[in-house]
Amino acid sequence: MELNDIYDAERRLTGRLHQRGTPWKPGEYGLVACVWVYDGRGNLLLTRRAREKSYPGTWENSGGAAKAGETSRAAVARELFEETGIRAPEEDFELIDSARGRDTFFDFYCLERRVALRDIVLLPGETDDVMWASFDRVHAMIRRGQISAVIAAQFIRQETALKARQNIQK
Repeated sequence: MELNDIYDAERRLTGRLHQRGTPWKPGEYGLVACVWVYDGRGNLLLTRRAREKSYPGTWENSGGAAKAGETSRAAVARELFEETGIRAPEEDFELIDSARGRDTFFDFYCLERRVALRDIVLLPGETDDVMWASFDRVHAMIRRGQISAVIAAQFIRQETALKARQNIQK
C-alpha cells in the first residue's frame, strides 16, 4: 500500500495521508514530479509505458507520484532511477515549470545526461522500451498519437525552456 502526503490548495502539507488508488476528497491534492532528460545534443529521453499500465504503449518522460515524506526532487530522482536506472543527485534536477491540476500539483524538471540506450535499465510493469528523440520526432509522435495528450501538453508547454537548455533555436 503506497501512501502520499495530502496538500491543501495553497500547496501546504496538511499532515494527513492519502492511500494511492483511492479518490481524492475535495480540496485535497497530491504531488507528482516529472523530468525531461536531455542529452545536450537536441534529444530527449522517452520511455514507453508497459502494456499493463494506463495509456499502454505510449511514450513519455519519466515521473510519478511523491510518496509520503518525499520532497518533489526526491520523488523525481527516485522515479527516474526506478524507470531507467539513471541515478542523479537531487540538486542536479532543474525545476522548469509547476502546475496545479484538479487534485494534483505537478513539478516539471529537466536533467542533462548523456546515457547510452544499452545502459538504460527498464522496470518491468512500468516501462518496456526507451529512445532518444529529437524535438521534431517528438512532434511527429504527438501527431501520430504515440504520446498521450497529457504528456504532449506538457511537452508543448515546456518546449521553449527545454530548447533553451540545449541551445536550440525555435
